[in-house]
Amino acid sequence: MASVVTGALALGPVAGVLGILALRRIGARRTRGRGLARTGLALGVVGTLAAVGVLVGATLTARNQRPLPADVGAPRQAHARQLVTGSCIDPLPTAAEVDTVRVVPCRDPHAAQVVTEYAFDDAAVWPGQAAADARVAGSCDLTPAERDAGVRALTWAPTEDSWGRGDRLGLCLATTGAGQLTGSFLDGTVRLP
Repeated sequence: MASVVTGALALGPVAGVLGILALRRIGARRTRGRGLARTGLALGVVGTLAAVGVLVGATLTARNQRPLPADVGAPRQAHARQLVTGSCIDPLPTAAEVDTVRVVPCRDPHAAQVVTEYAFDDAAVWPGQAAADARVAGSCDLTPAERDAGVRALTWAPTEDSWGRGDRLGLCLATTGAGQLTGSFLDGTVRLP
């Protein structure tokens, strides 16, 4: 009975141990209660697996929200919310809503670089897609020389869906749209195709 109660209270490992002990005691004494002991053991196993699943999910979620260093040491996949000013990306995603991107060291060929970030207020109400896009675009500031060289700004703003999940970061990326860049816009080492 104790294993069923602890299993119902989501104390998985305790319920599992109590269920095993109860089954041993019932077997040695040849008494009744085998069904309750098995139920407690099952609840213990299910509770333990559920707790492990929640822990793994929470760990992965936290990991996918931690910002990357501005220039990574090796190519890696990252969630778009992890990008910071200085992140270099290759290739540019073609999907309308950007989720996962490949971040590369800026010394390697890349398609674009994050040059500015626009942080919406955490308490802000969803402004609508057009207004969100306009605010992020307003933070993009390319130099006349960059524009003359064919560099264009590409903006990634939160969508209504990502906003609902807490996304409040807009990014401005510099790209040529044709060919690979090397180096960084931020320190003046960028080489255009």
